[in-house]
Amino acid sequence: MSKEMVDLPPKGGFSFDLCRRNDMLAKKGAKPPSFRKTGTTIVGLIFQDGVILGAHTRATEGPIVCDKNCEKIHYMAPNIYCCGAGTAADTEAVTDMVSSQLQLHRYHTGRESRVVTALTLLKRHLFNYQGHVQAALVLGGVDFTGPHLHTIYPHGSTDTLPFATMGSGSLAAMSVFESKFREGLTRDEGIQLVAEAICSGIFNDLGSGSNVDICVITKGHKEYLRNHLLPNPRTYVSEKGYPFPKKTEVLLTKITPLKQKVEIIEAGDAMEE
Repeated sequence: MSKEMVDLPPKGGFSFDLCRRNDMLAKKGAKPPSFRKTGTTIVGLIFQDGVILGAHTRATEGPIVCDKNCEKIHYMAPNIYCCGAGTAADTEAVTDMVSSQLQLHRYHTGRESRVVTALTLLKRHLFNYQGHVQAALVLGGVDFTGPHLHTIYPHGSTDTLPFATMGSGSLAAMSVFESKFREGLTRDEGIQLVAEAICSGIFNDLGSGSNVDICVITKGHKEYLRNHLLPNPRTYVSEKGYPFPKKTEVLLTKITPLKQKVEIIEAGDAMEE
């Protein structure tokens, strides 16, 4: 066999083969693909009894606020929840898919879901799509091995941390955690710290806003604090309301009875499809 037919391993280092092509395309007016920035602040921390997750409630589409009170803390299992940042459709689809797989696993084994099982299913799915599924997640839960908190990036890499933040407001939230987090926080101290971290993202990041949702997970119990804080109340509401009537007037009603047609098939006749 000739040497040309043998597949040699690729040489190390960065390949510049496509730089000349990309330069030519840029001169002809082709624009390179741009990245999509998430507009979210999601956080989580481990306290003395379990895990606390937090998220804001603003959903954006570029400069437009699509939903002021959406839910970004997704159910995974009775003892596991997950915060999602990135493309809303991707975060909901991925978490719903893994949640159904965990449910089937509980049916099959008769045991409580483990956090590491949810982590493995999520990271495998995201790694398969190499970041094209834009879901950045903060996964938290409590199983028989104790409380666990993980971050999962869109390309499939993960971290295991005592406190974590993700999204475009993650830097503002992380500054709160790094200055005030300590081991052995109580439930009330943890909720207060998570709420403060989310508020820092709300007031310092344009993509984050509206209200604060918090989920407290302990052994055998979870507490979902929907709209725990309302830092941006609506200050003005028009007294006049809508200028048009709320009910549509019925101008005409006409009922046409249908003619019933009954076909009688004698016994013994073959029916054709």
